[in-house]
Amino acid sequence: MPYVNIKVTREGVSSAQKAELISGVTDVLVRVLDKSPATTFVVIEEVALENWGIGGLPVEQYRREVAS
Repeated sequence: MPYVNIKVTREGVSSAQKAELISGVTDVLVRVLDKSPATTFVVIEEVALENWGIGGLPVEQYRREVAS
C-alpha cells in the first residue's frame, strides 16, 4: 500500500494540476513497482510560502537572491 506525500507552496496549483499529479504518480507506481492503483494513496499538501525555506532562507528571499 504505497503512500506518497507531495508538498507544494500555496501559489495557485489548480485542481486539474493536482488531479494530473495524482494520476501520474499512481501510474509510475503501477509501472515501476507493480502496485495496485486501488491501494495507492497520494496526498498533496499546500504549504504557506512563509513556511517554506531553501538553502537556509525563506523561499521568497531565496527567489529574490537567485533572480538578482
